[in-house]
Amino acid sequence: MAVLVYTTPSCPYCRATKRFLAERKVPYREIDVSKSPAAAREVVRKSGQMGVPVIDVNGQIIVGFDRARLVRALGLRE
Repeated sequence: MAVLVYTTPSCPYCRATKRFLAERKVPYREIDVSKSPAAAREVVRKSGQMGVPVIDVNGQIIVGFDRARLVRALGLRE
């Protein structure tokens, strides 16, 4: 399973998303869009949004820290 999390350092919902994934031992790759204009363009292309977090779970795009959608996308039990 490939999980990408697009973040910025000052985003509290990004921190919540990363904590959620870490607590469930879900491996993910973090991309800080504040450090990469190309990554910022990529996240807008994928999500149609400029906000973060944007989570890409095997191509399924989740905008914001949406616990219920993450659980379903990751096949977790809550």
